[in-house]
Amino acid sequence: MSLQLNGTTIEIDNEGYLLNTDDWSPELAAVLARGEGMELTDERMEIVHFVREHFEQCECIPELRTLLKTLRARHGKEVATRKYVYRLFPYGYGQQACKIAGMRKPLKLLLDL
Repeated sequence: MSLQLNGTTIEIDNEGYLLNTDDWSPELAAVLARGEGMELTDERMEIVHFVREHFEQCECIPELRTLLKTLRARHGKEVATRKYVYRLFPYGYGQQACKIAGMRKPLKLLLDL
């Protein structure tokens, strides 16, 4: 399967996850988000960029608890909750945030624990 963006073919799996994380761009994130039925707000993009930055530094997808720790440091404990993240990504951090961030499908969806 594939997507077309600005004349470029981008390979995706049968669930819409990128096969090559290097194909990601903010423009592609908007396309992936629309595919999930959502708009990319500043709050969602903060999480998407966090996933990308963590992946580039550590070569792994951050678990939800790592994201919550970062949100707590940036915004306080009121924002650093699972409820907040699930409000932004109702089908789950691993299912939606990581997909929009251009990650491959996590082998274990324990990211949401």
